[in-house]
Amino acid sequence: MDNKEEVHCYKSQGPGGRVLEACLLCLLREKGEDYGYGLLAKLSEIGFVEEHINIGTLYRSLRKLERQGLVESHWMESERGPRRRVYNITERGEEELEDLIDLLENRKGNIDLVLKYYRKLSYMTL
Repeated sequence: MDNKEEVHCYKSQGPGGRVLEACLLCLLREKGEDYGYGLLAKLSEIGFVEEHINIGTLYRSLRKLERQGLVESHWMESERGPRRRVYNITERGEEELEDLIDLLENRKGNIDLVLKYYRKLSYMTL
């Protein structure tokens, strides 16, 4: 992916807020269940910049989603190494994901308006 097109999905708060949570819920909806490093690898595969995703932030986001009842977790034996905490999306998480996608689409529309206006202004000053 070209650097200009890299997707930064690592902040869960602030102006872009809840983007990481939406990403995690999408992945769990697709995969059924997965563990933190598996989710990190999948984020990288679909175009997110792995170096910008702090694994600690990812795990804190998963635990937050679990406290909110949006995901559940259980321990699973691993063929290699220690047991892994595996996460899956709940029915409530599915509903929240729909709301988050609506929110992100609205934000994207607003961002597009600002960018269009900026480009118009930039063109006028040339």
